[in-house]
Amino acid sequence: MNDVASRAAAGEPETLRSAAASEDPERRWLEEVYQRGAVQLTVRAVIVGMFLGAVMCLSNLYVVLKTGWSLGVTLTACILAYAIFRGLGVLRVSRRDFSMLENNAASSVASAAGYMTGGGNMAAVPALFVLTGIRPDTWSLVVWFAVIGALGVFVAIPLKRQLVNIDKLPFPTGMATAETIRALHEHEGGEGNKKAQLLLSAAGLGAVIAWLRDAKATWMPFNVPAHIGLPFKLRGVEAAKWSLTLDGSLILMGVGALMTFKTGWSLLLGGMLNYAVLAPAMVERGVIETVSYKAIVQYTLWPGAAILVSSSVLSFAFQWRSIARSFSGITAIFRKSKGPADAAPDPVAEVECPSWWFPAGFLLLAPVVVFLMGALFQIPWWAGLIALPLTLVTGVVGGRMTGETDITPTKAVGPLTQLVFGAMLPGNMVANIMGANVTGGVGLHASDLLTDLKCGYLLGGNPRQQFVAQLFGLVAGAAVVVPAYNLLIPTADIIGSADFPAPSVMVWAGVSKALSSGLGGLQPAARVALVVGFALGIGLTLLERWAPARVKPWIPSPNAIGISMVIPGANAIAMFTGGVIAEILRRRKPALAERTVVPISSGFIAGESLMGIAIAILVAIGVLSK
Repeated sequence: MNDVASRAAAGEPETLRSAAASEDPERRWLEEVYQRGAVQLTVRAVIVGMFLGAVMCLSNLYVVLKTGWSLGVTLTACILAYAIFRGLGVLRVSRRDFSMLENNAASSVASAAGYMTGGGNMAAVPALFVLTGIRPDTWSLVVWFAVIGALGVFVAIPLKRQLVNIDKLPFPTGMATAETIRALHEHEGGEGNKKAQLLLSAAGLGAVIAWLRDAKATWMPFNVPAHIGLPFKLRGVEAAKWSLTLDGSLILMGVGALMTFKTGWSLLLGGMLNYAVLAPAMVERGVIETVSYKAIVQYTLWPGAAILVSSSVLSFAFQWRSIARSFSGITAIFRKSKGPADAAPDPVAEVECPSWWFPAGFLLLAPVVVFLMGALFQIPWWAGLIALPLTLVTGVVGGRMTGETDITPTKAVGPLTQLVFGAMLPGNMVANIMGANVTGGVGLHASDLLTDLKCGYLLGGNPRQQFVAQLFGLVAGAAVVVPAYNLLIPTADIIGSADFPAPSVMVWAGVSKALSSGLGGLQPAARVALVVGFALGIGLTLLERWAPARVKPWIPSPNAIGISMVIPGANAIAMFTGGVIAEILRRRKPALAERTVVPISSGFIAGESLMGIAIAILVAIGVLSK
């Protein structure tokens, strides 16, 4: 007997049930969307999700150190999970179909692992290494990342029902993932297979190019050039020394293709202004002593960081309605409603995470966070306690803003947290950096789980099982990202080089240095650059918000301008190139672009980044030379 029939037999009239469902969105979801008894969190979904999450985490690590962007992994993960089980089915290794909800569970695991590079993790820890030489041992750092991520997951529990079930915030990435999973599984063997083939073919091409470019050994027949210099000079110096070259990286083109066209051309504009106008002028004045990327970026870091921080904080402030609603959500977490509503049975209690999981998880993990802050980074226990309510604020605010805009405000929340710790512990750069890592990590992982839960909500999944899936992903991501980071960055001088510009690291380090040590220690030219960059970030943000609609597309993106002052000019050129190709395709062949841009770009990124890590391993064991 099915569920509807059993309740009818128990004497509940259909009309009464329909009326109750129409008045209660949660009951309506439970009766009309929820897939009761459907297979979801299976062992194979967890294993594949952890594997894909680890792969995406490695890819994201490489991309973050190259470009400063941390890319979404859920769309790529659900396509790859589908492809894996289609292949296993053809080979008759797997005899049971891989369901939509299993794919959703696997994507949740992969997402939690892939985002282990975000939330300040791969900005704060390298920044700490650059500024202080402090580098926690591998397992301590694994535990640090996993605990921060888990705290974010528990913070998401009391937010889910309000933001997803009741307010029905869009969470655009969650909606896109749900639509992708539906398309893959409802058109079995058609569009899904084509996307998977495109992704894997592009990954193979990216891997081959990375090998031919970066694998150095006497037995290698040849290497393709990493850069091709542009045929002109600036102030008598070749363009290549100003970092203005054509870069032989498909990663950068893939990243550019996944951006908006506005971001792409803003990167090119900022890169040209930075390396063809500002840097030569500063060299002529003696502010920049030598013409090299590393020497230039030591100065241009300051206006770039100011643009990023001021524009992010102002954009964050413009979302004051979301922030106000978020704070009302914080009070709701600790407030129990009373009255007749409490007497009615909770329609989704059987599938939602029990309300007591949040306080239990918070009480369990909070002391661990405070202990690790003291043991690993010598942050006073009282400062650690102050960080805990900030994590709740960033989790709640980040969750709502991600739901409404698809942007998690880590760039804005990080500097605000650094400002708090700078005031509490002036001169303590370690506390400044790692305190912001805690709040940024919690906000990101809470927002990531809520995005995944939106996808599950649309597909009729079980949120309690998705919560558990997220924890598996955190373990996989933390266990993979730390050893890989140690392998890629054996010494601090690699960070900020042309090979690994790590712009987010440089910005995090610059902000930490300024907020903890004061601006008085900076050169006068750097202080002027900070003021100009701060004003430019505010001005561009105000123009983006208030300019006439016909003008807005031509206003440069402040985030892109800020990043362009920290990455090599070659990176800006390559990302713009990828963006132009994708934009032409979107305008002339929109249906073709819809089918090809994401899988091909994701394949380029995954293939080249994973081969880059493989080459680093071969160099470490002596098979290849540097």
